[in-house]
Amino acid sequence: MPQTLPLKKPALRPALLLGAALLLSGCSLLSPKDKEAEALGIDTSGPPAFTLEVDAPKQVRALLEQHLELKRFRHQPDLQRRELTRLLGATDANVRELIGTLGYFSPTVTVELTDTPEEEAPRKVVVRVDPGPPTIIEKSEVRFAGINASDELGTSQRLQIEETWPLQAGEQFSQSAWSSAKSGGLKELQKRRYPLARIDTSLADVDADTNKAQVSVSYDPGPAYTFGPLQIDGAERYDPVRTARIARLPEGQEYDLQSMLDAQQRLVSSGYYDSVFLSLADSPQQAATDAERDEQRKNQGAAITSPVIAKVREAKLQKWVFGVGLSTDTGPRLSIDHTYNKVPGLNWRAVSKLQLDRKNPLISTQLVGLPGEDLWRWFASGKLERAPAGDFYTNSAQMRFGRSKAEDRIERNMYLQYDYAKTQGAGAPPGASSLLANYGWTARYFDNNLLPTSGFGLALEAGAGTTLTPQRSPFGRLTGRWLSLIPLGERDEETRRHSRLQLKAGIGAVMAKKDVDLPTTIMFLTGGDNTVRGYGYQSIGARTENDRVIAGRYLAMGSVEWQRPITIKGNTQDFEHAVFIDAGTVGDDINRLYTRVGFGTGIRWKSPVGPIQADLAWGAQEQQLRLHLRLGFTF
Repeated sequence: MPQTLPLKKPALRPALLLGAALLLSGCSLLSPKDKEAEALGIDTSGPPAFTLEVDAPKQVRALLEQHLELKRFRHQPDLQRRELTRLLGATDANVRELIGTLGYFSPTVTVELTDTPEEEAPRKVVVRVDPGPPTIIEKSEVRFAGINASDELGTSQRLQIEETWPLQAGEQFSQSAWSSAKSGGLKELQKRRYPLARIDTSLADVDADTNKAQVSVSYDPGPAYTFGPLQIDGAERYDPVRTARIARLPEGQEYDLQSMLDAQQRLVSSGYYDSVFLSLADSPQQAATDAERDEQRKNQGAAITSPVIAKVREAKLQKWVFGVGLSTDTGPRLSIDHTYNKVPGLNWRAVSKLQLDRKNPLISTQLVGLPGEDLWRWFASGKLERAPAGDFYTNSAQMRFGRSKAEDRIERNMYLQYDYAKTQGAGAPPGASSLLANYGWTARYFDNNLLPTSGFGLALEAGAGTTLTPQRSPFGRLTGRWLSLIPLGERDEETRRHSRLQLKAGIGAVMAKKDVDLPTTIMFLTGGDNTVRGYGYQSIGARTENDRVIAGRYLAMGSVEWQRPITIKGNTQDFEHAVFIDAGTVGDDINRLYTRVGFGTGIRWKSPVGPIQADLAWGAQEQQLRLHLRLGFTF
């Protein structure tokens, strides 16, 4: 886990980490002109054959400066005046063709060529354009034809297309807006219920004399589809029936493109496949013959149930991953990960890890079965770890056995957990072990689970168990965490994004007799990148009699963060600025909890390897400034 480093120490490591991350952006930070020349294959190293100036209104000028054919020849070596004159003769038609896409069909175009021997380029070309009056949409019409043109179950889609149709009478016509409107309506049909929808007819009738346009489009929804069973094509090593359940494709429900994409992503992320491609089967299952299928398509609203074919390339049985890392707190790290996708005898997957770290070495393994018919899957895990726990180090062992179930938004798990922990150091609490029966429930309602901009997540866990050593005594354990992303105000016109408020809270409690010794690993510590910034990782805890920090029985933390889009070197899509305040407390007595507060500012970057967060935070109680680095979003 990423650690933090106080700035009073040398900040070379975090600076190198952040610098390496920024270098990954590569060409995304190149100037627009450099990228444009590279895309056109233009060599700009030599002197220009002529300079080009476009005199036109802003929108027209921007289009011509980017796409004018004449531009390609500015750096043509040895370009003669006669050849340039020939090129200028074609400029009038080129200009009319380009600005016609903006809805200007009666422009006045003049092209001037002058010699400029005293300047860098020997000649200068000026293209002056008066675009004339824009073409205005006089009539705009959207229709539906063919089968399912009046399907009751597709009413909402048709209304959505009609109500959001962007081309209205009185607005300016442009080719790009016309193409976008047509394709937008078609996509709205194809993404749900009607995968074979098409444009039946479309017409943009432009009268250049009156500068009026009449546009109309007719969509043919085509047959309606519902999902049949998912079939794995290409299975050799792994059970195709059980792996298909990982996709959680909603069999029996109407076709939905997003559901197919989500199912495809789950299969890819499962680890059993290197590549997955989902498509509807060529032969729908509901109709036995072509004649029956044709008859079915003629019936309004009669949906075809089609199996979904997943063409896959299976992953290898075993995979080794060797990793080298660097943490701002623990220094260099070496890790070895091994995945065995089909353990002999069990047919479960085993994921094992060995981590060699100065402060946090560990060895672990987890076995997970494939989902059953009810989508529940068995799992078992074990872990040996040495980790910092406040002012001490804890050697621990943990074992789990239980079941879990993942649905579209909700994840559930129930398991039996054994813990043993022994804390080392003068004044450390005694070692202890326990057995805990636990139930967890997690809901994720984010717009995107990898790069969310809105939505919320809520996780709750409840457990009951007993200590085993040094004495036996019952106890209970409760935890909860919540995160919400709330868009604020109007969308920024330059970045096309909202600012937002991020709210986060977490609570935890272990309920046991005061004199009962509990394993440190089931109690609480906080502080660090993901909790209370401005403090070291897990440095906020309860206090022993000699004022040493140790894990406590009660936890409370909260955070408020304002995030706003910013522009860096012309990049308006990937960067955000954040201002935040965090607070957290841990203790053994709920009536004597002392809050630690941290506040600061930071940068967010949507990098090619995931979201990167860099924060500078001031710990109000420690009176210390810390740098926090984090990669990825998890809840």
